[in-house]
Amino acid sequence: MHLSEIIDQTINLLVNFIDQIGYLGIFIGMFLESTMFPLPSEAIMIPAGMSAAYGKMNLYLVIFYGVLGNVAGAIFSYYLADHLGRPVLFKIGKYFFVKPESIVKIEKFFKNHGNISVFIGRLIPGLRHFISLPAGVAKMDMKLFCFYTTIGSAIWTSILTILGFLIGTNKDLIKKYLHLVIIASIAICSLIIAIYAFLKRKNSDK
Repeated sequence: MHLSEIIDQTINLLVNFIDQIGYLGIFIGMFLESTMFPLPSEAIMIPAGMSAAYGKMNLYLVIFYGVLGNVAGAIFSYYLADHLGRPVLFKIGKYFFVKPESIVKIEKFFKNHGNISVFIGRLIPGLRHFISLPAGVAKMDMKLFCFYTTIGSAIWTSILTILGFLIGTNKDLIKKYLHLVIIASIAICSLIIAIYAFLKRKNSDK
């Protein structure tokens, strides 16, 4: 079987799966994605956007339930970290393939970049799953946590959903431009981080 056929079958399976689970499934999937459960948001929101392009789902509701699930999962992780603390998180993390060293690195990232790290963390694949943990351990102000989490989740979820919607039924675009999409996503995240670093350095010089 050729790689292109495997991609076609995988895309069809994901889109059909999203059609079956509906908006509640999107909410649950994005809830889990926002916890330590290793579920990539790309596997949920891009097929959901494609389903919306087929007319099977509403684009705005897809984004709404995706963001809602993401924020709910983040709040769950926040309170989990707040009540359990670092030692217990280290023990739980190994069951989700999260090493203690990874949690420590994310905590350092949070301490170095303050509350805005919650926003930045929501835009970085691999970090977005766990950024709520140090926020909970540090007992970050809940209003600020929800604000930055919602903004970051809305941007990331919208990008993925709209990407799926624009691709629509043309699966050949995925094969042709997937690497460009990955590069563009990394570039956007890097630009946001660079702007933040510049503003932080500028404020510290005052």
